[in-house]
Amino acid sequence: MLLKDKVVIISGVGIGMGQSMAKIAAAEGAKVGLGARNKDYLNEIAGEITKAGGQAVAVACDVTKTDQCQALAAVVAEEFGQIDGLVNSAYNHGDWATCDVANADDWASIYNVNCVGALRMAQACLPAMKKAGGGAVVNVNTMATVNPFPGEAAYAAAKGGMAALTRHMAKDFGPFGVRVNSCRMGWIGGAPVYGYIDHQVASGRDRDEVVGEITGRIPLGIIPPEEDCAKSVLYFLSDYAKVVTGATLDVNGGQYMAP
Repeated sequence: MLLKDKVVIISGVGIGMGQSMAKIAAAEGAKVGLGARNKDYLNEIAGEITKAGGQAVAVACDVTKTDQCQALAAVVAEEFGQIDGLVNSAYNHGDWATCDVANADDWASIYNVNCVGALRMAQACLPAMKKAGGGAVVNVNTMATVNPFPGEAAYAAAKGGMAALTRHMAKDFGPFGVRVNSCRMGWIGGAPVYGYIDHQVASGRDRDEVVGEITGRIPLGIIPPEEDCAKSVLYFLSDYAKVVTGATLDVNGGQYMAP
């Protein structure tokens, strides 16, 4: 099992890749702490994990609140005795608006979730990781930071801050044995993307045309399945990445290839 005997916290567990990461981490042997604002949904996912034979604890958490981040880490450490890994997947996309019409006053709140929220969670988990002799943090980022897509300026700018944060955290947390890496995601074949496709079809467009517009830009010719994307993130929590830190992995089927 990839994550046997590890304790992992995943923030931003929602209907997208967050819940996939939680379920797969548990199936790979990890005890999982689930964080997000929707406690009812968290309880539902935790129930699915325990029903499948795994272990999970759910804690409502808004990553813009330092005390709530600390509470999530404290509950998980108390429940399972340690913290070995953290996946920062909580996000706020903000309005779909291009730079010429974007409301600049809204950008601070988006940055507060996507970038500063990741720092809050990492700081909350660091004491337990130091006590355990090390750990791993993975920041879930977006291809939009390097491959602009109309309407994603605010989100990409905030995630760009996360990209810089990842490298600094890798440098600063390294002496404690804590690795910090990032996955730069493209299109993810899960509920949010399929909902977008359904919306386009409902507006009168042909489904094959909509899907083709997406896959036509991806060398592998598919929308990367959510579960496979989740596994790429979880790799960084495993001992297979034990000497990898400060790295960014592009997970997008080849749509963007870092130089």
